[in-house]
Amino acid sequence: MFTSSKVSGWILRIGLAAVFLWFGADKFIHPNYWLNAWVPDWAVSFLGRFKVTGSQFVYFNGVFEVIVGLSLLTNLFSKFFSFLAILFLISVITMNGINEITVRDIGLIGGLGAILFWPPRPRRF
Repeated sequence: MFTSSKVSGWILRIGLAAVFLWFGADKFIHPNYWLNAWVPDWAVSFLGRFKVTGSQFVYFNGVFEVIVGLSLLTNLFSKFFSFLAILFLISVITMNGINEITVRDIGLIGGLGAILFWPPRPRRF
């Protein structure tokens, strides 16, 4: 059977990138949905103290998710952005509690953890 850690890593990064690019882009297409369905009222009130609207928060999250997706796709700073995305997903679980979406987020955290701890390529001189 054919096995390759290089191909495995590539498939993993493409799959994760697709999810982050999709959700990041969707935050620009349907910002009101994301704001009303996923950002708790207490978070919007808290952000208001810093003159940040709920819509701005959704757009900021969209930008972050697109950057994570591009990082995974290009393999530039992918370990760094995987770490940040893990923290982001933990905050999503914390803000929204345990629900049907938590399973997806745990799976994403697992995939991002695999990227974070993926062994580096041996250097060739």
